[in-house]
Amino acid sequence: MSTLFASLPNPAARAVNHVLRSAPLAMERLRPHAGRTVEFRVGPVTVALTIQTTGEVLRAVPGAARDLTVRISPFLLPRLAAGEEAAFRDLEMLGDMELAQEVSYLARNLSWDVEEDLSKVVGDIAAHRIVGAGRAVSRWGRDATLRAAQGAAEYWTEESPLIASRVKVDGFVREVSELRDALERLEKRIERLA
Repeated sequence: MSTLFASLPNPAARAVNHVLRSAPLAMERLRPHAGRTVEFRVGPVTVALTIQTTGEVLRAVPGAARDLTVRISPFLLPRLAAGEEAAFRDLEMLGDMELAQEVSYLARNLSWDVEEDLSKVVGDIAAHRIVGAGRAVSRWGRDATLRAAQGAAEYWTEESPLIASRVKVDGFVREVSELRDALERLEKRIERLA
């Protein structure tokens, strides 16, 4: 029964295999890890996948030992989707570190060619335009977020100073240095007078 369960279609395994098949080198990198199981935990959702000898993955058999557990904060997902390098460093990986390096490498370097898959459904031109519109919306969202963050930072440093600006911190550090130097000169004068 457990073998039957592992062979049933699983949306996560199908999606991962679809992306892996588009990059045969990725499957080649996973082949040495055949039989190992990786568990991905995103908030309350857990997906466990076992690597096959072909380099593809199948849903793990219930109760199978996990060789690697990857914990991903739900708040980290948008940053990972955007390919932000710092987000990959925030992943928590526990278990086989050799396997963790491969999973990390593939997560950073493997991407889904949405336009190619969409072109099979709606045609090349429509797919190109849809993906282009999606990228424009994504850029707009990132730009809007950046502008909002910059506006908040400016407000908190200039209008309602909850945060010290770099110029003010640098000035404070310089003034502390000048005060320390003046105190040292004063101590030397006092020593000479004594």
